Amino acid sequence: MCMAVTRSCSCGGQVSLHHTNSVLPEEVVAAVHCPPCSDSVEFDPATMVRDNGWIIEYDMDVATAYLKRCGIDPEKVTPDFVFDEGYSTWNGLTPTDSFDKAMEMHDLLAASGGDKRKYFEDVKTWTKERTSRLAAEGWRKAQAAL
Repeated sequence: MCMAVTRSCSCGGQVSLHHTNSVLPEEVVAAVHCPPCSDSVEFDPATMVRDNGWIIEYDMDVATAYLKRCGIDPEKVTPDFVFDEGYSTWNGLTPTDSFDKAMEMHDLLAASGGDKRKYFEDVKTWTKERTSRLAAEGWRKAQAAL
């Protein structure tokens, strides 16, 4: 089972996070900062990960304690590890992907006019093009997916 968590930046912008296998509790995320707000945050690579202007700040004591229980060497537990291995990361490829993707897929469905085959083909094309576009924009998870 995986846990999806919605968090807000200090400005009120919402993001959706995914915690693979629910290994880490929601409290592992100390804060999220959108690109405009991240300008006023002093980046600390010991507790933070940066993705295309966004910053996720982790409580690394919580992350290390929980991941150690899973047999992961505490020396390996870094913010990049937590994010890139999916223990606490975007729900999708970007901070708002779960919201954006739903809207885009709704538009694809409407454009298909009820033709299931057309919809299926459109979704395949859209997925490849979308992932390439997001990777080109600099999103880590999209780059890893290529």
